[in-house]
Amino acid sequence: MALGACLGLLALTLGWAVARPRGLPEAVVAVPAAVLCLLAGLEPAAAARAQLHALAPTLGFLAAVLVLARLCELEGVFEWAGSLLAGSGRRPTGLLGAVLGVGFLVTTVLSLDATVVLFTPVVIATAARTGARVRPHLHTTVHVANAGSLLLPVSNLSNLLAFHAGRLSVGRFAALMTLPTVAVLVVEYLGARLCFRADLAVAPDAHRQPPPAGARPPLWALAVLAATLCGFVLSSPLGVPVGVVAAGGAVLLGLRRLFAGQLRPCQVLGWAAPGFLLFVAALAVLVDAVSRHGLDRVVRHVVHPGAGFGRLLLTAAAAALLANLVNNLPAVLLLVPAAAAAGPGAVLATLIGVNVGPNLTYVGSLATLLWLRVTRAAGLPISLATFTRHALLTVVPGITAATAALWLGLRVIGT
Repeated sequence: MALGACLGLLALTLGWAVARPRGLPEAVVAVPAAVLCLLAGLEPAAAARAQLHALAPTLGFLAAVLVLARLCELEGVFEWAGSLLAGSGRRPTGLLGAVLGVGFLVTTVLSLDATVVLFTPVVIATAARTGARVRPHLHTTVHVANAGSLLLPVSNLSNLLAFHAGRLSVGRFAALMTLPTVAVLVVEYLGARLCFRADLAVAPDAHRQPPPAGARPPLWALAVLAATLCGFVLSSPLGVPVGVVAAGGAVLLGLRRLFAGQLRPCQVLGWAAPGFLLFVAALAVLVDAVSRHGLDRVVRHVVHPGAGFGRLLLTAAAAALLANLVNNLPAVLLLVPAAAAAGPGAVLATLIGVNVGPNLTYVGSLATLLWLRVTRAAGLPISLATFTRHALLTVVPGITAATAALWLGLRVIGT
């Protein structure tokens, strides 16, 4: 009975987050559902406080990196990225590779949400300017946002939620995830080439020449991003939370505009997405209640201890399946306790599943839902058949290749 009630509240919350009637925030249902869970005694208050206390550094980082991404947009980083894409737009395959590469860099430093919300419009505009077919590049953008977010803990909220449980430093995390990231990017490029070969065979409109490449780079913003990235890598040995590093980068970019009157504190607060942060916090409480009433025992059977390739692949596949059933954030919250007990290899395999796997369906990742809203707002409805065909060509090969690369890395580097 209790498990059914918890699952019902969780399903209602996720359903609202997917549909978002009238554009209302996810927290509109998530917060009351979490409160109801507490009032009904389904989740002890002490357990909820412990969950929120453990989650606070992750939420702080997410707020800081969202502000940092918006400030980068103001500084012209994404406009400059568009000029880089345009310089590759004389050949469709060249533009595809540039979208994959630049999208990966944006995802790695500013997280996948910046890629789907801020980089997607750049891709759409660049394809229009160069006369290239937009479809291959648009689909590649969301794929690289999800699957390309493996390299650093800061690239994806799922990574951050699992990072501390894996007992790895940022440097070791990146070292172990480098080969899986390369493997996934290769699969994504080849899969897009195969899926969209007809679109990529069409030469850009000869009358639409790309704008001159080589626009002046925003040097100050790029220097701050480079310093922030170095700070992420050094944060573990120095004992500095990654949220402090991200906040430092945002302060460096924002102070000048704030003092010049070009930025208002209320704008910064809005960029931090407090409604979404409340949604994540409430979701953590709901997932803990579901786990507490029995689902944790089920989940333990899908996470396989050990660093053998077969066990890692089973863990990644189970994580991918769960992400497409309940979304990637609840999936990682459910899986992390069992994965942490099974060892760092299981934690990283879980992240491969919940990052690459969500490309299979619209509902696998909140980032995909954001991407759908951006594309529809731009008047570019997405075909489910095309989305699914692209997914079938990349998700299973991507998970398999990334897991094999992780297995190799664990054997060579160790944990």
